Amino acid sequence: MYDSGLNNQRVRQLNRQTFIRLVWQHKRLSKSQFSQHTGLSIPAVSKILEELVHDGKLSHSSENLSQRGINSGSYHIPPDGDFILCMNVTPTSIESQLCDAQLSPQGEFERLHVNASTPQALLAAIESIWRNQSKIRPKKTINLALGIHGQVDPVTGVSQTMPQAPWREPVEIKYLLEEKLGVTVRVDNDCVMLALAEKWQNPMNRQDFCVINVDYGIGSSFVINGQIYRGSLYGSGQIGHTIVNPDGMACDCGRYGCLETVASLTALKKQARIWLKSQPSSPKFDPESITSKQLIAAWHEGDEQVRRWVENSANAIGLSLYNFLNILNINQILFYGRSCGFGESWLATIDKQIGFNPFDHGDSLKSNATQISFGRLSRPQQVMGIGYLYAEESLSLV
Repeated sequence: MYDSGLNNQRVRQLNRQTFIRLVWQHKRLSKSQFSQHTGLSIPAVSKILEELVHDGKLSHSSENLSQRGINSGSYHIPPDGDFILCMNVTPTSIESQLCDAQLSPQGEFERLHVNASTPQALLAAIESIWRNQSKIRPKKTINLALGIHGQVDPVTGVSQTMPQAPWREPVEIKYLLEEKLGVTVRVDNDCVMLALAEKWQNPMNRQDFCVINVDYGIGSSFVINGQIYRGSLYGSGQIGHTIVNPDGMACDCGRYGCLETVASLTALKKQARIWLKSQPSSPKFDPESITSKQLIAAWHEGDEQVRRWVENSANAIGLSLYNFLNILNINQILFYGRSCGFGESWLATIDKQIGFNPFDHGDSLKSNATQISFGRLSRPQQVMGIGYLYAEESLSLV
């Protein structure tokens, strides 16, 4: 066996993939901008662009992106391709944003409250949203991209487990919707949706980072060397099921003391309900109807009991992250989810527990030190992230 290195054909393919990737990220680029991003000469850039336009992978426009020099126009993803309807799906709500072939938003971002007691009811709600969009644009093929809470097999498009659902059996979402609607359906986990959104829409991100969603449960998704890491069974990112207290409360996964049983909004509300029932004279909240918004408001108002619960949960997240950082050495952490409403002091508590990453010391650059922050993408941008499953697929076809 021998390694022949990169032959001309492989170099050509990598260059083409790089150009397509840059266009998905920046939407529209000139020849000089391609040259700046890649370090290739203008003649080399021109040759690659001619091939991509000839193959229908890119389109050329006479629109000039610079006020200086010769107007060579700009290049972008062909605008006449299929639209993509991006959704974030749970049994209680569906958020949706329609995008064109360039993954630019079309129409308004929508949030629909649903009460799906069966898989069939949830699929019917997805179908209804799709049909409404199809009526508005009857001449357009509208494919689906679905971010699903829980464990998902992105290859078969099967929702393996959906923690909020009253059902426990797997649901063949991709197959059933494609059969019913006659369009292409792509499915993945909702935390993968957030990671894709950050990867493709935030140019400041590194090649290695992770997103953590602290909400109903606690999930995460890792980007390693610029690629989503899913694991062989597509269960990567189950940080919520790391055990922080072996003698703790039972978790839905069947084990005890998982991070989710301590630090998720569900856990905090359960803790509040138990305490309130032992304090019948307390006028603070109704234990049977306490909401996440009430907990967050009480935190900001300085409620001593709530602050204790939330600080304990932030400490648990921080300790879990400390172990995680030591294992993978991914030093950019972005938080999403309703728990972000607790604000900067909540984040500071998490950061304090991490203390320091051993890999941050020595001669390493400070720019590579651990950075923990809130994600800054808007909710429509987050939901649009799942549409980039199609962008990533396009790279494999170049």
